[in-house]
Amino acid sequence: MDSPHGAAVTAEDFGLRGPRGWAFRGVDIEAGPGSLVAIEGPSGSGRTCLLLALTGRMRPTEGHAEIGGLRLPRKMAAVRRLAALGQVPGVNELDPAFTVAEHLRERALLQHRFDGSLRALLRPRSERVAAARERIDAALAAAGLDTATLPKAERTSVRDLERLEALRLSIALALIGGPGLLAVDDTDLKLSDAERAEAWELLRSIADSGTTVLAVCSQAPEGAVTVRTDTTAAPADAQAEDTTTEEGPADAFAETGRA
Repeated sequence: MDSPHGAAVTAEDFGLRGPRGWAFRGVDIEAGPGSLVAIEGPSGSGRTCLLLALTGRMRPTEGHAEIGGLRLPRKMAAVRRLAALGQVPGVNELDPAFTVAEHLRERALLQHRFDGSLRALLRPRSERVAAARERIDAALAAAGLDTATLPKAERTSVRDLERLEALRLSIALALIGGPGLLAVDDTDLKLSDAERAEAWELLRSIADSGTTVLAVCSQAPEGAVTVRTDTTAAPADAQAEDTTTEEGPADAFAETGRA
């Protein structure tokens, strides 16, 4: 899998108001392609809403942002095609009953079905299977997930994964589509200090490879482009007054990876 060219992320006076008040407002960002952007703040400070707004899943109500030159909120659908979601609780979660292999096969199938060219769709099945396996292996390597070390290798159920392993799997699934922007929620939640360091090392390596990374956290790592959410805003579960675009619901994306 070739490293994609990351999407620059900019925002000016960016805000989202829901029925319970402002989820976030007054956000300014200036991050070049291949940056590691950390959205820092306590739980309930609007971090997840900001992540979803920057990936085209929620409609902002104030200011503007650009993702890879695509202006929000006007180009929400195009931004959704560019940006991939890793884990986002309540929006894009791993199914605990599925195995690692089932998640990977499903994501590769979706990628092939919706993003493949006509020529690719007409290739012999053996070639399509080999190409899908190649994408999966490259994404697993980039996410640092060695399935051979899991209790039942790729047959391991998600419910049996450690927290850091589940994080790596969600990132691998997102990377299968070769996004310009990778977005991850609750990056450092329930991780030990050592695991937190591993997680940030992983995300930094993905950014260094060319994919811009947007990560929600309670404490940003040194060297990241840090965006701090307003702790006086409404809780992060406040929904936008209008999250629907002309293309359909902007936040109705349950599958892992690029929507």
